[in-house]
Amino acid sequence: MRKSMLYVALLSAGIALPSLVMAEDAAPAAPAAAAEPASPFAYNIGLYSQYIFRGLTQTGEDLALQGGVDYTHASGLYAGAWASNISWLEDASAYDNSSLELDLYGGYRSEFGKTGIGYDIGLLQYVYPGDNKPGIKSAETTEIYGALSYKWLQGKVSVIVSNGAWGTKDAAGTYYAELNANIPVAETGITANLHVGRQEYDLNGTDTLSYTDWKIGATKSFSNGINVGGYYTDTNGKTAGYGPAVYKGGNIADSQFTVFVQKTF
Repeated sequence: MRKSMLYVALLSAGIALPSLVMAEDAAPAAPAAAAEPASPFAYNIGLYSQYIFRGLTQTGEDLALQGGVDYTHASGLYAGAWASNISWLEDASAYDNSSLELDLYGGYRSEFGKTGIGYDIGLLQYVYPGDNKPGIKSAETTEIYGALSYKWLQGKVSVIVSNGAWGTKDAAGTYYAELNANIPVAETGITANLHVGRQEYDLNGTDTLSYTDWKIGATKSFSNGINVGGYYTDTNGKTAGYGPAVYKGGNIADSQFTVFVQKTF
């Protein structure tokens, strides 16, 4: 459950101008050192007031420490891993000794010619270490996804290909469709973050857990890789399946406000 729309990386470039040697008999200048190529690895770590995934709190409104690493090849192929603490599986009395989510993913991203329209396709595996209780299906879930983007606008669809989805059974075909807009505000370093998504479950022909979520927020990015921000989220998924009858502490689909500080490097 890695969030895609809040992470903003700033790149800076420097140009060195060699001094001119005018003496007639001066020794030949040494060849300029080749510029060191940018690392294919990128890292991030962040502290959040809570972990929100598709509008649902995953930590019962408690703090979340999150971090990840990405590898991107010049061809457009990429792979990565991301992790966060969670509490929702224990809050639902579904797991014992479960406090971690690990996401493993890989894919390919590129652009259609020189149109400025980008595309991204990939595979994402959600891993939840811990002990699921007798009679409870494993929460581990596999998705394939595809996205199109133009400038600050992105549309994305993620489709479940595993039999189960976060502990539900017979969920193959369940999907999440989303539209994201990350709009730069002039030269301020601030990005406005807007999102709407639809989680549509297909559980043996029923969709009692389906809901729509939305988000509005802002991120301020600094040249040292520090990002700070906040966002408001809400859903129309306040059904029994997300309420206190299932989760300790209340309805995980309620409206929430989250603040964070993150470092990218």
